[in-house]
Parts: sequence; structure tokens; C-alpha cells
Amino acid sequence: MDTTYFGKGLGVMVFRDAYFKKNLYWKYVSHETLKEYIDGITWLQSIGLNVKAIVCDGKRGLFSAFQGIPVQMCQFHQAAIVTRYVTKNPKTDCGQKLQELMRLLPKTDKESFEGAFKAWLKQWQSFLNEQTINAESGKRHFTHRRLRSAARSIKSNMPNLFTWYNYLDLNIPRTTNSIEGVFSALKRKVIVHSGLKKHRKIKLIDELLSS
Repeated sequence: MDTTYFGKGLGVMVFRDAYFKKNLYWKYVSHETLKEYIDGITWLQSIGLNVKAIVCDGKRGLFSAFQGIPVQMCQFHQAAIVTRYVTKNPKTDCGQKLQELMRLLPKTDKESFEGAFKAWLKQWQSFLNEQTINAESGKRHFTHRRLRSAARSIKSNMPNLFTWYNYLDLNIPRTTNSIEGVFSALKRKVIVHSGLKKHRKIKLIDELLSS
């Protein structure tokens, strides 16, 4: 499940079956909220669908919102979060090693990745703890704050990065690639009709998602 936007105030939240490549449910939102996601899953269950697992991009609160349902953090989104903090080509050795580690994420198992990440933290602990003193205020701050933020995101999401590994029998996808493909196709087709008024744009999106 995920949300994409078609201009300000027009978002479409989609719940898709990754196995059968079918869009199960969608609704239009001005912005995505935890409640909207919970309501969507609740509605699917109310019509008799057995939601075996959820793959999402890790919005705040999603991991703990669905009692009894395994939730997988999209590994692609985790890699994108790290890149947002350290760029694709980090200047520091520490950042470069972290990006090397992230490239292993979709290719390795839980124990190997967790072990490699702990080893990275241990190797670069002193570097990550370096502080700089502001010449004007005299206050200290961490020198490599963006690297620390990248590491913190991995630590925070780690329990859900390998949900697929904990439930091998469910064959949970590691990423939201199935739904991202839908969004890409929607964007390409809707942009061709960029002059459409909002209600006609919604009608077009409905037709595309239901096909």
C-alpha cells in the first residue's frame, strides 16, 4: 500500500495485491495519514479479504498499527532514505561504506545484514560521535549529523526490514515495486491529459486502476 499525488491536494491511496497484481481498493486523499491506511485495511477485512501481510514505505506509526499482521518495510525506500541523507556518492569513507552496505540489502539475509550494520557502527563510532564547536555560540553539535540520521533510520526500521525473512512461508515481497509500477504508469497516462479538471482526472484514474 502507498500513496501518490497528482498535483496539490489530489492524492490516491492504493491497496494492491502483489501476488495477483490487482488493485483491491483505492481512495482519494489530500494527504496520507495513519488513519486512512488503517481504515483501508479495516475495509478490506470487512469484505472478507484475509490480509496476510503488508508492505509499506514506513510512514510513522504503520509498523505498530496492524495487530497480528506482519509488516514489511520496503527495502527500496530504506535505501532511498539513506541516499537522501548521504547522497549517491558520499564524500566520506564512512558514507561510502554505508552505501556499499545498502547495496547488499536486497541481496542478503537478516543475520548477514544486521551483522554487517553492527560492524559498520562499531568501525565508525568515533567518527559518528565527532562534534564541532560553533565559533559564535560556543555550542557543540555533531559534525556528521546527516550520517547519524541515516544510521538512526536503519536502526529504527531494522525490525521490519526483514519481515519477509521471518515469514518465509508467506512469500512477502521485499519492496513496494508492484505498486510503484502502477503509479509510474498512472503518471505517464494522466500527464498526457494534464488539462483535465479534477473530477475528470479522478474519473480517468478510476478507469486506469480498475482495468
